Amino acid sequence: MTEHSTLRRATAELFGTFWLTFGGCGAAVLSAAFPELGIGFLGVAFAFGLTVLTMAYAVGHISGGHFNPAVTLGLWSAQRCATRHVLPYIAAQVAGAILAAAALYLIASGKPGWIPNGFASNGYGELSPGKFDVGACLMIEFLATFFFLFIIIGTTSKGAAVGFAGIPIGFALVLIHLISIPVTNTSVNPARSTGPALFAGGEYLGQLWLFWLAPIAGAMVAGTFARWFYEPADIVETTVVEKVAVLPV
Repeated sequence: MTEHSTLRRATAELFGTFWLTFGGCGAAVLSAAFPELGIGFLGVAFAFGLTVLTMAYAVGHISGGHFNPAVTLGLWSAQRCATRHVLPYIAAQVAGAILAAAALYLIASGKPGWIPNGFASNGYGELSPGKFDVGACLMIEFLATFFFLFIIIGTTSKGAAVGFAGIPIGFALVLIHLISIPVTNTSVNPARSTGPALFAGGEYLGQLWLFWLAPIAGAMVAGTFARWFYEPADIVETTVVEKVAVLPV
């Protein structure tokens, strides 16, 4: 498989994370409670899953389709992401999420009388949709991201069905949102949390630490576990579409 430059890989990650944030958070901000035709939690959950599914096939063969700093660090801990790509990927992912939040803010503010409120940001305590405390929010973000990474690694390992990994990964994100939207508004992605929080401001920025700490911890534990659970020969960097070796680690 052709080796892609770091710049092309980072650009793919920027586009993928932009689409994830714009599509998922856009569904929450613009469509979830739209008068009479709101898509609700179910619609938002599918929106996030569809963003990952579509971009996995659009650019996954270039960068691996992470779109999430926790995924990048989790795959790095599983020895499936080269160290030299970690920081460029994370920088691109955060930039993509911020650009998407900015675009979404400009669109949403075009409606007369629109009030941003939480702007699809994540939170705990009083900022949690269901007022869940910090301990509950830490636990659900850790567990959800752990299993998200476990699914990513398992479906892109040798022996898994070739060419179909984007489908279970996308549906895993749907399921995660169905479980955790009432608890934290669902992060499992520090970049996705950062973009909206910058525009929501105030307390949301003060709570952003949890949505970096818990997803990254869950992802890295999953990656470390995968190095034991799967055969050593399976732990090589792969794309979500073709599952062939891309880089030495």
